[in-house]
Amino acid sequence: IDLALEATSNHKDKRNYVSKAAIVREALGDRPAAEVSPQEVEQWLKSRCKSAATANRYKAFISLCYRQGERNGKVHSNPARLVQQQKESSGRFRFLSREEYNRVCDAIRNRFPEHLAEFVTSVNTGMRLTEQYSCTWSQVDMTRRAIDLTDTKNGSARTIHLNPDALAAIQSVRRPRQKPADKVFPREGSQGRYDTRSWFVPCLAEGKITGYVWHSNRHTFCSWLAMAGATIKEIQELAGHKTITMSARYAHLSPDHKLSVIDRIAATATQKSLEQTQERPQPPRNPTAIRTATSKKLPS
Repeated sequence: IDLALEATSNHKDKRNYVSKAAIVREALGDRPAAEVSPQEVEQWLKSRCKSAATANRYKAFISLCYRQGERNGKVHSNPARLVQQQKESSGRFRFLSREEYNRVCDAIRNRFPEHLAEFVTSVNTGMRLTEQYSCTWSQVDMTRRAIDLTDTKNGSARTIHLNPDALAAIQSVRRPRQKPADKVFPREGSQGRYDTRSWFVPCLAEGKITGYVWHSNRHTFCSWLAMAGATIKEIQELAGHKTITMSARYAHLSPDHKLSVIDRIAATATQKSLEQTQERPQPPRNPTAIRTATSKKLPS
């Protein structure tokens, strides 16, 4: 466990690793590592974790501990590797309708107007929380209407494109004599703006929005893109998803776009031919005459 914490000491999600380490240490920390079996790990995960997603995260952490142990010659096997990965539910991605978005904006404007630009920027860019609050003015290009991110979750640089709403929100927080290294959305005291709950949750309650958290702003961004007709590839690039599978979760929100794609394969010539066939006058059908003509051709 100590080796795993050392390996993740500079990780962005360090706090979660420390939290998991304390829980795993309390449950298994007094056991010789080589004596822990895959069955024991599996049983502990079942008793400790209420969801498949949580179980998979703890399994991954235990596996990390053993991998570090193998690298340092302290163990020769990894029992967590033999524990079956649980199937996680895709769940329902909560996103805001336009009417709900307006209600949240009104609530923030009434109670915490100084935070409105943060919310508008989040929804209209899809930036992750750490990406948005670590962004400096040197990364913002008003002329290009873009933010160049260098430190992302996936470890790769990407460009955030600013629509008129996001651009106006960022311009509203611009102040004279700001330095390039200054944060666009700086922290405020010990409870800085990384802790959006202190003001965001009360505004959600006032707007009567349930089942929604700050990260859901990314779902709103991607969902609005899908409903506006963006392709899955475009959603992947704009949201910074590592795989296109993550973006495909929003495909069901663009039925009109799917219909437009299907319509593209319809041949105009075929359509005209069908229309001409429908317009061509058809001879009247006389069942009696048909039977008479048929009976004459039959042999006697």
